[in-house]
Amino acid sequence: MRKNSIKFLSILSVFALLNFTSCKNKEIKEKVIEKEVKKEVKAPTKISAPAPSPSSTLIQKVGLTDVTVEYSRPGMKGRTIFGDLVPYGKTWRTGANANTKITFSTDVAIDGKNIAAGTYAVYSIPNKESWDIMLYSDSSNWGNPKEWDETKVVAKASAKVIKMPMDVETFTITFDDLTNNSGVLGLLWEDVYVGMQFDVPTDKNVMASITEVMKGEPNAGAYYDAAVYYKTANKDVNQAVTWIDKAIELTKEDPKFWYLRQQSLIHAKAGKTESAIAAAKQSLALAEKAGNAGYVKMNKASLKEWGAK
Repeated sequence: MRKNSIKFLSILSVFALLNFTSCKNKEIKEKVIEKEVKKEVKAPTKISAPAPSPSSTLIQKVGLTDVTVEYSRPGMKGRTIFGDLVPYGKTWRTGANANTKITFSTDVAIDGKNIAAGTYAVYSIPNKESWDIMLYSDSSNWGNPKEWDETKVVAKASAKVIKMPMDVETFTITFDDLTNNSGVLGLLWEDVYVGMQFDVPTDKNVMASITEVMKGEPNAGAYYDAAVYYKTANKDVNQAVTWIDKAIELTKEDPKFWYLRQQSLIHAKAGKTESAIAAAKQSLALAEKAGNAGYVKMNKASLKEWGAK
């Protein structure tokens, strides 16, 4: 009987301990939840408001080079900008807040000077008739560097001021006059536009690619791309004829009107008018069948120009 009483008391003690632990855990959980609730309803300390000079990122493919600009865009807001807010003859961050940055994915050239691929800060010195635009190797500054280091200026170009017929309220950077081999970095604000040209090594890279691909087993697409590039870049037109004819031969079971269109243009450029007309007629028929009005129009115009009957 005594043993049973001890056993009963032991079981009772275990239940009491479990109940106490459960209550304690519940109390702890409630306190944690209470703290979380208090944390959630705590008033924010930072105001959500628009930046006076909003940030912007501009991305442009120039030839085979990716060019990215990151900058902040101040507004005129009734102020006189150049010669006042932005003094003449003084180095300007070319935007607001952190320095404006430009990134090139390949080497480029500015004013005849080769610049390695990478990220640079864009600084400028505005004047009434022209600006100096500079690329600075240290792009980590907030605005102008505390101490300007001329050895970090990797490129400098003079840009003529072009007066705009209207005011541009917000400072704007553009990519203008794009070709396969160059572009212009445009800066607009108030009634001023200036542009800095940069050259990219597209031809060098494309020619290297063509040489490499032609060493192997090029397909129809490779022959087509190489021929079109040679035509566009005004290279050896006879080589372009050879390549486009090879592309047409490889696709004769499934002819493509855009391939035939380029064949007609390349043959015409090489002085092969008769074969150019034949290719244009084939391209026209396939384009009409496909319902491509653009190619229909282009082929008809070329046939008329070449005196086709």
